[in-house]
Amino acid sequence: MNAPQTATIAASPRQGIPMPNNGTATQVATEKKLYRIGEVSRLADLKPFVLRYWETEFPMLQPVKSSSGHRLYRQEDVDMVFRIKRLLYDEGFTIAGARRFLREHEGNWDAESAGASHAAEGAAQLLSRKMLLDLRDTLRTFLTLLERR
Repeated sequence: MNAPQTATIAASPRQGIPMPNNGTATQVATEKKLYRIGEVSRLADLKPFVLRYWETEFPMLQPVKSSSGHRLYRQEDVDMVFRIKRLLYDEGFTIAGARRFLREHEGNWDAESAGASHAAEGAAQLLSRKMLLDLRDTLRTFLTLLERR
């Protein structure tokens, strides 16, 4: 009898296979050692010009350049891109604020990000609750006004 053959095909962005979303991008990024700017761009869902701009604004983001001049991102660079994106897009930092935060919290990012995310979730829940209570009070006021007519 013939044994079934199994083929392993490596997923490559150049093969037209869709890239994973941000939740699994870091896992995929750990499979290789160096990444071109286009690959990092797809992983982080950012335009390449944004990455090039961030290189000028964040000294801790320094991809190496190949002999042909291509940017090659190491794993720590890819991780830094995701940190910067989170600070700017999710946490609402300015460029200067994110740069300062990263400079001040270089070694203990994981502890800080875990604490910050728990604090942000708590703040969001309090804000949502306050907004709902304000909305309830406003609706009661309108109802009272309508009942008087």
